[in-house]
Amino acid sequence: MGDAAASTVLSGYSFLEAPRWHDGRIWCSDFYTGQVVSAREDGSDLRLEAEVPEQPSGLGWLPDGRMLVVSMRDRRILRREADGSLVVHADLGEHATGHLNDMTVDRSGRAYVGNFGFDLMSGAPLETASLHRVDPDGTVTAVADELWFPNGSAITRDSVLLVNETFGNRVSAFDLTDDGRLVNRRVWAEFAPLPTDRAIEQVLARATVSGDGGCVDAEGGFWIADATGGRLLRVVEGGEITDELRPGINVYACALGGADGRTLFACVAPDFHEAARRSERAARLLAFRVPIPAG
Repeated sequence: MGDAAASTVLSGYSFLEAPRWHDGRIWCSDFYTGQVVSAREDGSDLRLEAEVPEQPSGLGWLPDGRMLVVSMRDRRILRREADGSLVVHADLGEHATGHLNDMTVDRSGRAYVGNFGFDLMSGAPLETASLHRVDPDGTVTAVADELWFPNGSAITRDSVLLVNETFGNRVSAFDLTDDGRLVNRRVWAEFAPLPTDRAIEQVLARATVSGDGGCVDAEGGFWIADATGGRLLRVVEGGEITDELRPGINVYACALGGADGRTLFACVAPDFHEAARRSERAARLLAFRVPIPAG
């Protein structure tokens, strides 16, 4: 598709992440204002849904409708109760080796959450990280290891968990069992070899596709926000890129939704550097129209 026209749904935020279409609204987290917000498809009827002082990220919902939200810096998942209060759903402080990151929640209420694995913002050498499962009762279990910055993930119609490995130039896949285990690990899409240098500057300079957030469509395509390439890519199993959208600014996450499922929402910002993003309000949520609806 190349360059494409987009409408602005939300603007004036610090760094938007984890967009989700839920209950007829688009939801997302704003890192440095600590807000989770939602709005109608066109950005109207804006609501503050939660305030997470330690930096919100991934969002999901339990079968009974209560929201889960990642609290990045204290490595917790919070749960919003019926009265709007936030309580600790799970504490991953003894499990995660870096800030918690994005998350997906399955139909049974099991959350799969990644973490940085190292201190990204200080420029520390890259370390791989584990993916953890949080059961509805808050029990934490490591379900995959040696992931190169496990980031946005999605569950397909046939119960395959796709995980973007931002610094690994690839998407990994796992079959999701009925009891929440991840089996049959494989590379679903590979864009370049794994890095041979752990210096983050070198990893970023040599990145081919830095998959950040992602979402699946009804035909099995995986839309990926390429965090270093300033583009949205639709990828199919095997790694073929079928579509490309360039919003003209860096893009970090995406979600399919809208009334007909054919609106691709995208979180954009000038860069991902914490100091700059904390001091500015240049992040936006954009919307593109695409032909294949959400899966």
